[in-house]
Amino acid sequence: MTVNLRPPPHLRIAAHAELISLIVMLTNVFTVHLKPISSLMGPTHGCAYLFVVITTWRLKRAPAAVKVLALVPGAGGLLALRQLDRGDSARPQEEEVIPS
Repeated sequence: MTVNLRPPPHLRIAAHAELISLIVMLTNVFTVHLKPISSLMGPTHGCAYLFVVITTWRLKRAPAAVKVLALVPGAGGLLALRQLDRGDSARPQEEEVIPS
């Protein structure tokens, strides 16, 4: 039996949302500084960040280094995903044995 070692898709979505919301928020602050954008992006980034951290820490197979990487604001989710993907490709895949 093959075990699925890929990170859950909702973790990928949240990691990208975390980075994109941070980029939009910082761009807004350093350019026009519109309050509605700040009011929308601040909570969006915060929720995405918390979702990434909690989801990563709940992965039982995730090493401690990946869980610590998830704590980095902004890019931590993508860094954690990269390490999870790298760990999956480095592990030898079990061959499925079909009884004859």
